[in-house]
Amino acid sequence: MAAPLCLEAGDGQRLGGFLWRHGDGAAARPVVVISAATSVRCRYYSRFADYLFAHGFDVIAFDYRGIGESRPERLSGFHADWVDWGAEDLEAALRYALDAFPGQPLHVVGHSIGGFAIGIAPSSRKVARILTVGAQFAYWRDYDAARRRQMYVKWHIAMPLLTRLFGYFPAKRLGWMEDTPAGVVRDWSRMTARFEHTLRQDRFIAGERESELLRQRFAGVTAPVLAIGLDDDPHGTPAALDRLLDYFTSSHRRHWRIAPAEIGAPAIGHFAFFHDRFRDSLWPLALDWLRSGGIAADAPGRLSAEAMPGEKT
Repeated sequence: MAAPLCLEAGDGQRLGGFLWRHGDGAAARPVVVISAATSVRCRYYSRFADYLFAHGFDVIAFDYRGIGESRPERLSGFHADWVDWGAEDLEAALRYALDAFPGQPLHVVGHSIGGFAIGIAPSSRKVARILTVGAQFAYWRDYDAARRRQMYVKWHIAMPLLTRLFGYFPAKRLGWMEDTPAGVVRDWSRMTARFEHTLRQDRFIAGERESELLRQRFAGVTAPVLAIGLDDDPHGTPAALDRLLDYFTSSHRRHWRIAPAEIGAPAIGHFAFFHDRFRDSLWPLALDWLRSGGIAADAPGRLSAEAMPGEKT
């Protein structure tokens, strides 16, 4: 069973989450940190975490500041952006894992923006293995061509306009996702082809733009990456996943594509990989990778791209 977890980020922000922990503290047992999608509560991943726990992993799931277990009483005026979510919040979870599970291998599962957050968390250089699902940073030209105009209006026009009106994005009342801090909306709605040309443009550290330092941080990640893309995911297109993967220049990267028909499903999309109806069809692929760094010969899907350290995807 999961236990409530309280984390504290380096800037003092308190974060809530959950911990699945075995009692024996075996040094060979990996601990998995789940890095969520934008404005998706960590509770959404609880059944996937249960599955990993049942197969021998310790697991940590947490909510970014402003979301779910980490939501303040008042969201309007609350300051949080994508960089905070990766460099502070995911970083807090990774530091906790390293301190609470000394000597155990550290793995990360990143969903959507959670895969981007991995690259900007300083302790990601200590991660042993990375699995991502639909991981990208919302550059609108990478959206699925058939739905691009509709998605652009929804996410890059309607979302920031409503955020300006309310002081945060009231997504729950629209049935879209969790309510979202204004800074995250700003980052999403303004994203360009290179994230370092978009994020933290007004902040400098020792004379260098912070976004450039964040880009350089990706190169410190050496863990092998398996990036899973679903063919019916309008966010996680091949171009979108490859765009993010190319920042992990020091990692061996595999981009694996799965069509719903390959598992006899009508749809999977951007979110449903973590739904337990795919426990027997999709989750074994994740389990094999997190256990051994391999992909079973009978796994659904096919290799879309592969790159060794120093190569482009």
